[in-house]
Amino acid sequence: MRTNRLGQTAVQVTELGFGGGPLGGLFAPLDEETASQALAAAWDSGIRYFDTAPHYGIGQSEHRTGGFLQHRPREEFTLSTKAGRLLVPQDEQDAQGRTDEHFEVPATHRRVWDFSRDGIMRSVEDSLTRMNADRIDVLLLHDAEGHFEEALRDGCPALDELRSQGVVGAIGAGMYHTPMLTRLVQETDVDVVMLSGNYTLLQHRALDDLLPACAERGVSVLAASVFNSGLLATPRPADDAHYDYGPASPELRRRTHRIADVCEAHGVTLPQAAMAFPLRHPVVAGIVVGMRSAAEVRSNIEALGAHIPAQMWADLRAEGLLDERAPVQP
Repeated sequence: MRTNRLGQTAVQVTELGFGGGPLGGLFAPLDEETASQALAAAWDSGIRYFDTAPHYGIGQSEHRTGGFLQHRPREEFTLSTKAGRLLVPQDEQDAQGRTDEHFEVPATHRRVWDFSRDGIMRSVEDSLTRMNADRIDVLLLHDAEGHFEEALRDGCPALDELRSQGVVGAIGAGMYHTPMLTRLVQETDVDVVMLSGNYTLLQHRALDDLLPACAERGVSVLAASVFNSGLLATPRPADDAHYDYGPASPELRRRTHRIADVCEAHGVTLPQAAMAFPLRHPVVAGIVVGMRSAAEVRSNIEALGAHIPAQMWADLRAEGLLDERAPVQP
């Protein structure tokens, strides 16, 4: 699997990264054996970039990711996590019998937003302990849309400090809001941004601001949520398919069917095209896909390796389904 460098750093990521959300029981419980098998399949398939966060299952994803990677040579993989939410133990009475938000894990902790310097430092220390790691290769401010000024004012200098100390290799932010990420790229010295759901086969709005800014500043992009919460994850969208964590509108489902028509005419499935599309842009260093089983890992690896005819992209443009500005050459 090909690897790419993040910004001007020495940090390398494989073009397909293992997204750790499902390891935290996202939307459905995940047992230890299935989680371990998914991680092992990813490693055996050549994936060497593993992304997690304290938010994912209130620490469960970090525990599982770190537990797996501690038995692998440290120089052979890239580990990223995020900061911005501190995990605080929950009162036993409040936690009893409850599960946590979108993650099917016992509600043993609650999240506290904190993008201050002290909050970032504490978050990193806690993450290193949970993952039993000596360093973090990529550290991202997580979901800072509602706390952006604090993240910009206090969080980014804290990340810069950690990078200068060698605790962290590359720094940036993981968000869905392209104007905020664009401002972050233009006003700070970040190396990478993780963009959720806004540079996909269906959604091209990052071409308006973020991707040109990243190209100008030498900042890399990691494209996440490339299936837009499931709408692009199957050859044809189901009637109850989701788009960005909510029900997909009839208009979006119709557009997705039209894209699938063009793909199928060239022997390509919707998931194959969805994984290939973001990687065509020169600032996109990799895609990050959440995976909860060995079968999902193998399916994604197969999709990543599919041949995509150049004419397919041309036909999508001709049908008005692909932005003319989107690069499509491999």
